[in-house]
Amino acid sequence: MSATGERLLVLQHITCEPPAAYEDEMRAWGVELHRVEVDEGDPLPEWREFAGIVAMGGPMGAYEDDRLPWLTAEKRLIADAVHNDCPYWGVCLGSQLLAASLGAPVFPGPAAEVGVLPVFTTAAAVDDPVFAEAPPEFVALQWHGDTFELPDGAVQLARSDAYEQQAFVFKRAYALQFHIEIDAALATEWGDVPAYAQSLTELLGPGALPTLIEQVRASEAASTGLARRLFGRWLERVVGLSRARTG
Repeated sequence: MSATGERLLVLQHITCEPPAAYEDEMRAWGVELHRVEVDEGDPLPEWREFAGIVAMGGPMGAYEDDRLPWLTAEKRLIADAVHNDCPYWGVCLGSQLLAASLGAPVFPGPAAEVGVLPVFTTAAAVDDPVFAEAPPEFVALQWHGDTFELPDGAVQLARSDAYEQQAFVFKRAYALQFHIEIDAALATEWGDVPAYAQSLTELLGPGALPTLIEQVRASEAASTGLARRLFGRWLERVVGLSRARTG
């Protein structure tokens, strides 16, 4: 299948958390993005019109339906799409939404995981069509306080010292709790979000943001490169697009 003319549905939950390096890879493959700002009230389209779904992060919890009723509709869309074999790529909140949509509990963890920290792949990752590209250990930006249980029928692909669930696959759907797609410039934008800045100060103390940004800058070339390689394998081996690229 050629990538030309293919469209992916991108679900965003805050403006400062776009697909970043994943978006760079989509554009390199000639894939068209249909971006929906779910938190801004953009309507959810018919998922069957798209070759796959990319769901990004956000400051809300996947379980906050009472406060944010649109979460219910979004999880219903994700469940319907994934159970019908639609390719899915979920990052941070997007991974938690996938877990919740598959019936797994999502809940606040014992302590927030924040910083550029090691992630370890599991034995199952070696034979996975996407995560076989990942090394046994790599660093990724972590900035979350919620976690989830592994959904029934899913295969765990990665873990960290703080949280057992860092990545999993269910059918053609992938969940990544960590961020390898962003660079220092985007991390700086996150620090400008009051809720993010407050949580960072509470967790790591005053002045933590510049240190975190420098950590991201030091690892961004390796991280974004890995993000694009993994996502490229997903586009090719899961979504079924051609290797031919436009840029």
